[in-house]
Amino acid sequence: MATLTRHVVHDDHLIDAEGVAPIAGNPSRAAKAFAATRIGIGLIFLWAFVDKLFALGFTTGRLEDGTIDVMGDAAWLNGGSPTEGFLAFGTTGPFAGFFQSFAGAGWADWLFMVGLLGIGVGLTFGLAMRLSAYAGATMLMLMWAAALLPEHHPFLDDHVIYSVVLLGLAWAAADRTWGFGGWWEDRVGSRFHALR
Repeated sequence: MATLTRHVVHDDHLIDAEGVAPIAGNPSRAAKAFAATRIGIGLIFLWAFVDKLFALGFTTGRLEDGTIDVMGDAAWLNGGSPTEGFLAFGTTGPFAGFFQSFAGAGWADWLFMVGLLGIGVGLTFGLAMRLSAYAGATMLMLMWAAALLPEHHPFLDDHVIYSVVLLGLAWAAADRTWGFGGWWEDRVGSRFHALR
């Protein structure tokens, strides 16, 4: 049974009824904005992975005197823990004790780093968009829960906003513009629904 899809012309571009998905390879301005947002958030996750892997001095590897110890003791490659500092000293609120209980645990470090890498690659390149967005939103909400209550608002902070944006990007098929979403869906997502 064929389904009818309504299309509209907007700003000389043929787009779907929601104004998001490009038709015939001609992305709308909204689709381009969503793709740029997806890539930007993906690069944030990738950069966090690289910084913690090598201790490049942005959030990892900066010493108390301000110097940067690249590939020093804080680098994950040199045995540093990417989770210990935040979980041991940055957690506040009602769940602080829970998060502090596994600060620096090997399984937490591996889960965090694999998560940063997978989410970053998925979002940046538009691969497994739904899985990447859901995993990213979950990681961000766990970080939000670890640092309750936010400093500048009773309950909202950037972790919550990024989570909402990630879910919106997944639902808007932001992987189809400037990404490999269509290819991924045809090759992998159609066979393994959980990897969409």
